Amino acid sequence: MKSTAKAAAHPNIAFIKYWGNKDHDLRIPANGSLSMNLEGLETQTTVSFDTSLDQDQLILNGEPGGEEALDRVSSLLDRVRELAEIETRAQVLSENNFPTGTGIASSASAFAALTLSAVTALGLCLTEKELSQLARTGSGSASRSIPGGFVEWQAGTDHDSSFAKTIAPPEHWALVDFIVLVSQEHKKTGSSQGHRIADTSPFQEVRVADTERRLDICRKAVLEKDFQTFAGIVELDSNMMHSVMMTSDPPLYYWQSGTLEIMAAVQSWRSEGLPVCFTIDAGPNLHLICPAQASEAVKRKLSALVNVKSVLTCTPGGPARLLEPEITGV
Repeated sequence: MKSTAKAAAHPNIAFIKYWGNKDHDLRIPANGSLSMNLEGLETQTTVSFDTSLDQDQLILNGEPGGEEALDRVSSLLDRVRELAEIETRAQVLSENNFPTGTGIASSASAFAALTLSAVTALGLCLTEKELSQLARTGSGSASRSIPGGFVEWQAGTDHDSSFAKTIAPPEHWALVDFIVLVSQEHKKTGSSQGHRIADTSPFQEVRVADTERRLDICRKAVLEKDFQTFAGIVELDSNMMHSVMMTSDPPLYYWQSGTLEIMAAVQSWRSEGLPVCFTIDAGPNLHLICPAQASEAVKRKLSALVNVKSVLTCTPGGPARLLEPEITGV
């Protein structure tokens, strides 16, 4: 017997970042966060539960997944199997249309798509909140790729209270996110390892304690479409997270020379009146966010920078979704 479903999900860019955990096993975050799903980038994942399999299988972008990746996938599938009260193993086929492991939240879209396809294949009916909670156990930021548009993940204190929800739909604010690639190399230290050492930084406690203030400012700016306030708090939050990374033990240095060049350029452009800001996840690549009406001007500015290898263009994206055929059983 085989039961199959296919789903897609977008990665997201966090305006207020998630970094560090209260509970590493359940990925209960040290602080809440706020993000936007990225239309134009997605992971498509097919899950086939098959009674002929004696172990789970992972094919990622056409190649067998590594042992660590397979372990993470199997761990989430074990939670789904427990809900369905079965032990059947599964084959997982996952494809990204964007670079993997370079700080573009590939694990967020991957585990959101995996969660939706796995529960659907087994005929489970979960709410969006329950899907977000389940996806979070595979990758914390995956909780934010389940709902659509502009999303807030409330940290909570346990599995039931830690989940993400939409605060505004994709069409609420016409923003453009230019993902500027200065490197396509797979990062040496992934986010999961980074979260585990966050508390070794003397700045983490201060960053976490100030998060509610930053969340309030950013949420209000998003809801009121106040770009000037939004730009300042987004850049501050990004710099605070990287300050923690660089002062952890061992320190994590994700920025490269090209990263710093573009950070300085963006601040110069904004001082000249161009509405644009940067934010950087766990990697060297940058997200340059601007109102849609400023996007052509930002694109022209970017084309003149020597360290830009390529640029991906995104707009606010929708929720994780099922793809046709939604479910098959043999």
